[in-house]
Amino acid sequence: MTEKIINLRGLKCPLPALRARKALTGMPSGDLLIAECTDPLSAIDIPNLINQTGDTLEASTRDGDVLVFRIRKK
Repeated sequence: MTEKIINLRGLKCPLPALRARKALTGMPSGDLLIAECTDPLSAIDIPNLINQTGDTLEASTRDGDVLVFRIRKK
């Protein structure tokens, strides 16, 4: 299993969710995607994306103005 970090800082809705979806599409099952976002709406958009894709949101944290999502590919 590998870990992939994508920098989505500075992108506004809906780009963080769209780019996270694209990154997940190309990943093998079991891999971990770490998405770093600054758009506050990502707190809503990324969990909704996970509900649609069936992947697992392992953690969602905030470090200052950066939201970090740890997503396990199904």
